Amino acid sequence: MAKERPETPFLQALFPILVLATLIVYGLIVRPLWLNTTPMPLEIIFILSAAITVAQLFLLGHDWRDIQKSIVDKLARALPAFFILFCIGLIIASWIVCGTIPMLVTWGLEIIDPRYLYLVAFIAPVVFSTLTGTSWGSVGTIGVVILGIATALQANLGITAGAIIGGAYFGDKMSPLSDTTNLAALAADVDLFDHIKSMMITTIPSAVLAALIYFAMGFLDPPSATNADLETVQPYLVGLRSIFHFNLLLLLPPVIVLIGSLRKMPTVPVLISSVIAACVLALLIQPFTITDVVDSVYTGFNTVSMVTWVESVPPQVSVLLDRGGLYALNDAIITAFMVFVFIGAMDHIRAMPTVVNRLLSLVHSARATIVTTLVSTGITNALTSNQYATSFIIGDAFKNKYDRLGIPRKVLSRSLEDAGTMIESVIPWTATSLFMVATLGIPFSDYWHWQLLSLINLLVACFLAMTGIGCFLGPSKETQVGQSVTEP
Repeated sequence: MAKERPETPFLQALFPILVLATLIVYGLIVRPLWLNTTPMPLEIIFILSAAITVAQLFLLGHDWRDIQKSIVDKLARALPAFFILFCIGLIIASWIVCGTIPMLVTWGLEIIDPRYLYLVAFIAPVVFSTLTGTSWGSVGTIGVVILGIATALQANLGITAGAIIGGAYFGDKMSPLSDTTNLAALAADVDLFDHIKSMMITTIPSAVLAALIYFAMGFLDPPSATNADLETVQPYLVGLRSIFHFNLLLLLPPVIVLIGSLRKMPTVPVLISSVIAACVLALLIQPFTITDVVDSVYTGFNTVSMVTWVESVPPQVSVLLDRGGLYALNDAIITAFMVFVFIGAMDHIRAMPTVVNRLLSLVHSARATIVTTLVSTGITNALTSNQYATSFIIGDAFKNKYDRLGIPRKVLSRSLEDAGTMIESVIPWTATSLFMVATLGIPFSDYWHWQLLSLINLLVACFLAMTGIGCFLGPSKETQVGQSVTEP
């Protein structure tokens, strides 16, 4: 029987976290802002962090086989996310070659008033993600369509991407079909719908404020093209119609995704089914060959080599269509892989739980406990790039504390999502942000400050935690809130 290792000392657990923080500050902040050099690639930051952490473990006497097992176990748990990354690239390519995305973009150009584009970019993913419970699936499907419309209308793509991602994360947080929603409730041991009702207190006001700002931005920074500006929009409409044949059957691929999500079917098989349906439709309805379809899902759609019957494809149409494929999210996959290698090495000594538990021991009041939950959740998610792990690390650490202070656990479960699920897309190195950048093709620096739902939600959550408003603290608990409480 293997001998159980003693608990890791606090400073040893803190070391890999400080290493990563130092490299991030130097590589992503100091280099571009003060040294006027290019930022350090995220892959290199996490490779160095992992290497230094492994070196530390060697010095502490840990065996490489044990360290390697910890890394492999972490990568194994992350495999479903990698599968989805590959599938989204296939979805985008297959939906383009079959004509689904071009048809939806055409409809959008003809129907949507450009002044309301940013609002639509937020509301449409809200509806789709709430029905399906998936943020990644919403961005990779309806999000790509909306961004195509925004490109044609010469809109601000940073605002559009921020609105799309925010809308997608509304459902990821609030939908009873969402995995993160269910896991947060499970980690805090609360009823799922009590958890959702608690989240409404922070999420609904945040969503309303975000929607109002997107509505205002449609008038303050409207798209350059308008419905009446046919000279700008017409090349898209003519170009898309000259390449594709539109048919209502082309709605089948997104319908498959929607039905599969509503019936809570496994994500990857549903996405693959949609890809297969799209490829069949491409061969039946569109003038593409089997080689074109295969090349499209393999390396991405290419107007130059595949669209041979059109004399000249407008450049803006090529920009819209030339994307997708199995390797489309290659950079995101490689970076995510390196992130999980570091996390696996760090998890071998349970660094994050050790640091979180030490931080928790310094907190003695209800409001401070809720604020600490938010801070700990945000930091843990940023360092682990995994909301599943974050929910259980923070949930296990804080449950008894909440019970002792009389704070309902639905506030704990809410906090796990307010500062965990919602922060993923505004931290540049998380798997979520890497996915969003790779899928939408919009740099992180262009969209993060327009991901208003998460930014506003973080502020609202912190405000309520500090004031006690909406935290279900009764009169007796309110008197404790600002006082030190002696724990048994």
